[in-house]
Amino acid sequence: MIPQIIELGSIGTDQYGFITVAQVNDLVPFEIKRVYWTYNTPPEVIRGHHAHKHLYQLIIAVRGKVTFRMEDTDGQKHEFRLERPSQGLFIPPGFWRTIELSEDAILISLASAEYNEDDYIRDYETFKKGK
Repeated sequence: MIPQIIELGSIGTDQYGFITVAQVNDLVPFEIKRVYWTYNTPPEVIRGHHAHKHLYQLIIAVRGKVTFRMEDTDGQKHEFRLERPSQGLFIPPGFWRTIELSEDAILISLASAEYNEDDYIRDYETFKKGK
């Protein structure tokens, strides 16, 4: 599995507004166990700097712009930019990521597991040795 953009779609009109739905067994390829959001990140701060051993995520930029730069243990690199709340970035385990957020960005993560520090790989060299 590789990271990929999932188009979640939207329902509505400019006159009344829109709704986007992300539900399991439809577009979310895992059971959601945790939801968290990131906001008010200064634009000069680069977040992330980790990978997960087992966690699956679907990341949605509900506001602003979010850029993900990812790499697998073989050195294959991917870059994704989220700019619409009707799209999500699916991230399977095993991808190192850095994240840049615009000043107004609000990022929501739908995650396949509750928080577990043991699932994180926070050292890049350790991640690269995981091949």
